[in-house]
Amino acid sequence: MLPIIAFTILVLLSYLLVHLIRRYAERRQILDHPTERGLHVTPTPRGGGLAIVVLVIGTGLSVARDAVLSHAAVYLACGIVIALLGWRDDTHSLSPRVRFAVQGLVAAASIWELGYFSSVTIPLFGELQLGAVGVVITFLWIVGLTNAYNFMDGIDGIAGGVAFAAGLGWVMLASNIPYLANSFVFWIGLAIAAASLGFLGHNWQPAKIFMGDVASTFLGYSFAVMPLLASNEEGDALMLGTLLMWTFIMDAGVTFIRRALKREKLLFGHRDHVYQRLVIGGYSHAKISALYITLTLLALALASAWGNGSRLASALILFGLPLTYYVLNRHANTLLSTNDTKNTK
Repeated sequence: MLPIIAFTILVLLSYLLVHLIRRYAERRQILDHPTERGLHVTPTPRGGGLAIVVLVIGTGLSVARDAVLSHAAVYLACGIVIALLGWRDDTHSLSPRVRFAVQGLVAAASIWELGYFSSVTIPLFGELQLGAVGVVITFLWIVGLTNAYNFMDGIDGIAGGVAFAAGLGWVMLASNIPYLANSFVFWIGLAIAAASLGFLGHNWQPAKIFMGDVASTFLGYSFAVMPLLASNEEGDALMLGTLLMWTFIMDAGVTFIRRALKREKLLFGHRDHVYQRLVIGGYSHAKISALYITLTLLALALASAWGNGSRLASALILFGLPLTYYVLNRHANTLLSTNDTKNTK
């Protein structure tokens, strides 16, 4: 009963806080202006995700006593640093060099206290020992997901919607998989889900306010370190955490590699993500965001089944999810080709 009451209160508080932040952003002209690389046509306030940060940090402070105190302290401190960096970028654009430098320090501090992934379990294949290479992989995982989440925050509802679903995912995993039982992770996941749902009341199409880097980077960091906060030597939280983020990791990762091979400027805005091409192809923001939420919930079901030993789930994870992305990518390309053909007639 307590989690349900807390969830309801956090949703309402988030909705109210986002409303207040929106009024503040409008007065201070903290706006996201349309660009030729964007998918919005009117100036829109940004920074609404600050409400998510405040409520998640507040929840974390209130339940920190139930966790390894040093782990909770590092997560909360590093989360605040990432959020402050994002807020500064929302209000006064920062150079990529500054952002990556601070994010790198945060990743190093997180690894120092929370540890690193010394192994990863591949569905159907078993455990792969990483050894010292695990330190590098963990560093890249934290910095990479922090930025990937930011890159994927490009249409109404997608970042908040996936955060809602993935937050619920960690609530479920921390409740139902014995080796992930962790009260702190449970409450952080619940706070993320509830605060994101309240935010979606203002951000669902047509969005009245955008999340901003303050929350997109904070959420990326949070989902990156949740496996480290939850894991112990008996389980493989890295793969489970990856599954909850699979849509963003796959879309951002494949797009990054494709653009790198073409020698394009990787840190500049573009419209190459699958979700962007689907919107350009004619789908609404709401439909694509709902699709990504649904795919996250599907991955949660597979993650839960795999975590409890299902071999069928292992096969679906290893082959079904990549196939799903491939189909979406092909469909997006077909839509754009059809549009180009129509425009040339």
